[in-house]
Amino acid sequence: MDRAVRRIVGWWTTPVPLARVAVLRTVLYLFLLYDIFFLVNDVVPHGYAPELYRPLFIGRILPLPTPSPALVQTLQVVIVVGALVAATGRLPRLAGWTVAVCYLEWLIVGMSFGKVDHDHLALLVALWVLPTVGRARFDDRTPSEGAGWAMRCIQIATIATYVGSAFAKWARNGAPFAWANGAVFVWAIIRRGTDFIDWILDYPWMLRIAQWGLLIGEFLSPIVLFLRGKALVLAAVFFLSFHLFTYLSLGIHFLPTVVCWLSFFPVERVVPYIRHLAPSRHKDAELSAAS
Repeated sequence: MDRAVRRIVGWWTTPVPLARVAVLRTVLYLFLLYDIFFLVNDVVPHGYAPELYRPLFIGRILPLPTPSPALVQTLQVVIVVGALVAATGRLPRLAGWTVAVCYLEWLIVGMSFGKVDHDHLALLVALWVLPTVGRARFDDRTPSEGAGWAMRCIQIATIATYVGSAFAKWARNGAPFAWANGAVFVWAIIRRGTDFIDWILDYPWMLRIAQWGLLIGEFLSPIVLFLRGKALVLAAVFFLSFHLFTYLSLGIHFLPTVVCWLSFFPVERVVPYIRHLAPSRHKDAELSAAS
C-alpha cells in the first residue's frame, strides 16, 4: 500500500524545471488577453443586459453579483493589468490569483446567457494552479515537485476536456454508439461547413467513420497522461490535427485547450534558442544602421 501511495504521489508531483512554468505562464497570460478581447469578448455587452442573466450552477451557489457595466469593465481592466504583470513573473501569487478570480467571474458572466464553451476548462485550471509555484525564472532549471504538480493539473484538465465531451455525447444520446451512428457531422457541415469540407457530404460513410474515430479517441484520451517520447508526440498530433481540421471545416476552434497542450512538453528548451537569436538580430540591426 505504501509503495502504491508513493507511486501515485510521485506521478502527481513528477519534478519539472521551474523554467517550464516561467515559459508556460508567459504564454498563457498573454493568450488570456487575446481570449477576453477576441474569444469570450461578449462579457462587456452582457453587463448592459442583466435581465437576461441566468447564472450557471457555480454562479448560483456562490454569492456573485449580477452583471453591471461597472462590474464587467472593472473585470476587464483588472484582468489586463494582472495578466501583464503575471506574464513578467512579478508578483506571481498576488497577480496570478487576482487574475484567476476575475477570469472565473468573467467566464461565469460570459457563459450565463445561454452558451457554455467547454474548451476553457484547462485554461481556467492553469490560471488557478500556476500561482502555487511562486517565482520561476526562464533560466532556472531546478527540478520542482510543485511545478510538476501544476503541470499535471493542467494536463489532466486538458484531457478532461475530451473525456467530458465523450460522456456528454453519451448522456445526451442515451448510448455512445447513438452519437457515432448519427448524422451530427452532416448537420454541422450543412449548417456552417466551408468549401474545405463541403465535398464530403457526397460520402456520408466517411463522416460516420470520422464520428467513431473521434468518439473512440475521446474515450481513450486519458492514456495520453502516461505516454512519453514519440508516443506522446503522436497523440498530440492526433488531437491537434483534429482541432485544425475542425477549424478549417467548420470555423470552430479550441485555442484555449490547444495552448494548454504545451504543458505536456519541455517548452523551456526554446529559451536558449530565443536568446541565441536575440544577439544575432541585435548585431544585424547594428550593421544595418552602420551601413
